[in-house]
Amino acid sequence: MQRVIRVLVVLVVLGLGALWGAAWFGREPNEPLGASFQRQFAALTGRGDAAAPVPAGGIRLPAGMNMGGAFAMRDQDGRAVTQDSFGGTLLVGYFGYSFCPDVCPTELATIANAFDLLTPEEAARATPLFVSVDPERDTPEQLKGYVANFHPRMVGLTGTPEQVAAMAKQFRVFYAKVQRPEMSEYLMDHSSFVYLIGADGRVRALLRPQSSAEDIAAAIRAQLPRA
Repeated sequence: MQRVIRVLVVLVVLGLGALWGAAWFGREPNEPLGASFQRQFAALTGRGDAAAPVPAGGIRLPAGMNMGGAFAMRDQDGRAVTQDSFGGTLLVGYFGYSFCPDVCPTELATIANAFDLLTPEEAARATPLFVSVDPERDTPEQLKGYVANFHPRMVGLTGTPEQVAAMAKQFRVFYAKVQRPEMSEYLMDHSSFVYLIGADGRVRALLRPQSSAEDIAAAIRAQLPRA
């Protein structure tokens, strides 16, 4: 009997530890850890919102975890941009940099192909978005020529290092400068996900790297705002 009790105690401790870990990683900006724990517990016990279906190629976010939010950047024309600047369209976002040698152009080309699979009416209710994590080199002028290579409606965002860091933190984007001795120019190491972002700036779905154009198009359709 004592052995059973010990096992149950260990399981409870491990479960609480996992829940506190989820609360830590899933808390909102400036949200107390205790409040995040309560949200996680509510979602676990069925008192939170029901989990949304995960699209093909998508990632299920931890229960109660919110990503994204309000942001302030500049677009490829140098205009100040926030989450309210896109007319309520669904944002199909990717974080990278224009000097990226391979991954970024591949992912952006796939996003552009996904838009080609949508009907004109569907495509009009979504906006392809490229967010730079390299503000040192990715000026508005640099981004303007870069995003035009992929889709005529693609918007490029950049900003001050502080603005970029703030947006990356909200969307839980990893990035870091990498300087190799044999190279004259630095690279940027960064995470590589496709974000479907609602009008409030919150992430509605997260798609894995190398998702197909078909999967991205299907995920866009599932998240499109009502006409």
